Amino acid sequence: MPEKDEKESLLKDLADALANDEKIPLRNANLVFGEGAADSDICFVGEAPGFYEDKEGRPFVGRAGKLLDKLISDVGLKRKDVYITNIVKRRPPGNRDPLPDEIAAFAPYLSKQIEIIDPKVIVPLGRFAMNYFLPTAKISKDQGKLFWWGKKLIIPTYHPAAALRSTTVMEELERNFKKIPAAVRKYEMFVADRGGAISEPQSAQKSLF
Repeated sequence: MPEKDEKESLLKDLADALANDEKIPLRNANLVFGEGAADSDICFVGEAPGFYEDKEGRPFVGRAGKLLDKLISDVGLKRKDVYITNIVKRRPPGNRDPLPDEIAAFAPYLSKQIEIIDPKVIVPLGRFAMNYFLPTAKISKDQGKLFWWGKKLIIPTYHPAAALRSTTVMEELERNFKKIPAAVRKYEMFVADRGGAISEPQSAQKSLF
């Protein structure tokens, strides 16, 4: 398994490749590749940068980002110790939802990012990120549940921006975030209980809590 320094180098090379990829859409916007610990056990994946992210070149730095920082801190974690990125790594015009062809164009870079970091737990934030990993899942029904995606545990949850508009969503987010450190701590036990490899997304709920 690559050491942290090697992973950081591989991520930098990947970011450079993306920056120079002229086939990628939304090239008028700034690249927001991702940031955090290159060897983290936890990777948060959002849908796309917004206004402030585009301006600063960093993911989750606006109001939703400040809430994400608080949620991370409230469960005993630090932002610098996790990895944060988006599927689409350039801001869609007017903060519109990312289009299917945009998601498809950026998807190989996210896949490679995850391969390099090799986290134990991936937390998709919002339905677009969730459906990248779990194409048939519904955010209202499946948020907070736990799934296997290959050897990764997936804990889909609402996007922090949704919690800024709803106390109910905020309460769900807080409950879901409490599952993250527990999933990391018990990961090896869950893998052993699971047995053989799973090639398609599968519920892990019974194995976890």
